[in-house]
Amino acid sequence: MFTSIDPATGKPGASIPELTAAEIEERLARAAATYRTWRTTTLDERTALLERIAEQFEANARELAAIATREMGKTLKSALAEVEKCAAAFRHYAQNGPAMLAPATFDTPAGPATARWLPMGPVLAVMPWNFPYWQVVRFAAPTILAGNVGLLKHASLTQGCGAAIERMIAAAGAPAGLFQNLAIRSDKVDALIADPRIVAVTLTGSEGAGIKVAEAAGRHLKKVVLELGGSDPFIVMPSADLDRAVEQAVTARVQNSGQSCICAKRMIVHADVYDAFLDRFCTAMRAVKAGDPMAADTDMGPLSSEEQRQTTLDQLAAIQQAGGRLLFGGEALPGKGAYMSAGVLVDVPIDHPVAQEEVFGPVAMVFRAADIDAAIALANDVPFGLGSSVWTNDPAERERFERDIEAGMTAVNAMLASSPEAPFGGIKRSGHGRELGPYGLHEFMNLKTVFG
Repeated sequence: MFTSIDPATGKPGASIPELTAAEIEERLARAAATYRTWRTTTLDERTALLERIAEQFEANARELAAIATREMGKTLKSALAEVEKCAAAFRHYAQNGPAMLAPATFDTPAGPATARWLPMGPVLAVMPWNFPYWQVVRFAAPTILAGNVGLLKHASLTQGCGAAIERMIAAAGAPAGLFQNLAIRSDKVDALIADPRIVAVTLTGSEGAGIKVAEAAGRHLKKVVLELGGSDPFIVMPSADLDRAVEQAVTARVQNSGQSCICAKRMIVHADVYDAFLDRFCTAMRAVKAGDPMAADTDMGPLSSEEQRQTTLDQLAAIQQAGGRLLFGGEALPGKGAYMSAGVLVDVPIDHPVAQEEVFGPVAMVFRAADIDAAIALANDVPFGLGSSVWTNDPAERERFERDIEAGMTAVNAMLASSPEAPFGGIKRSGHGRELGPYGLHEFMNLKTVFG
């Protein structure tokens, strides 16, 4: 049985029964049967369904948002924004997807050839709790458009969100088996990947989970996309708009209570503006209000669970033991709920193992860089390579950052954010493959070349 625990109060919420082996088999069989018919539908039929799903998300936005807030603690206003973003993603693929699937023609010595995008089959998604709708939808929308079918293994914390997504898609008129939420635990994932009816797997989650899924997929020669952790740099140069950089740095660090793979976690500031940045940044971080996630004036809700808060506190203790200084915050707040205060660390030894980890909580590390070479070296001196944010009004500096930062994404004079239109993903130990945009659509499709 999966029982959600409201991290704002510690009180139990709704319960969802765990699937039996027979029920898992029933859902796999249904997925395989649905794929055989769904793959033959027209693009017009698929895009019409995507439009109707978008309407369902919009019509039920407040209900969906409240489920997410109760299950993992994000503020209601951010949950509403997440649901609206999901509707936009379904609509984006409905309106722009057909052009992404247009065939390409080539001339060969033997005559013409045509490359066509065709579906592959049932795709398994293993998804996390931190963006319980958006992470799923950026897999589900292109999966449906492609002519594939989806099976979701959602996080234990957010089974209610997984069930709600299945309800929305069914209410839009999707055939039974097109998208199914599997209420199962992680120890069932290997067997699912091994099942011949599953053709591919996508995972968003921790580095450890990604390794396990990649190993299982490799044993069975199945395509896998991994979106793993990040320790994203936020680089500020002297030419930047400092006030705007500080404002965005705070949002980039504490959004979702710091529980985002693309949160800016390491502020790397040029020596010429380091003191000014740190002073303004600390003032703004001290003003971050943690409180009731349902309240409109709350900046930051609780962490997703007591366990996640303790993990973050343990990391902060290890960083301080290694020589880092916690200027303020980063403490468990008294009373009920998994709340903690926003905080700032300085003097963190970058070569210490704990400084190489992803801190999934609302505490920023601030580093001083002597020049652009030092800033880039610091940015790259972690095993991750997901996103990055750079702040400069110097064209030559911008070119250096775009070329030399080891990351799948770089935002210039803005905090990094995902969007349905653009590819999303990382390099190094942040994973491989891409979601969103045309590339995310193509990841789980058969590019068939037809000669003649």
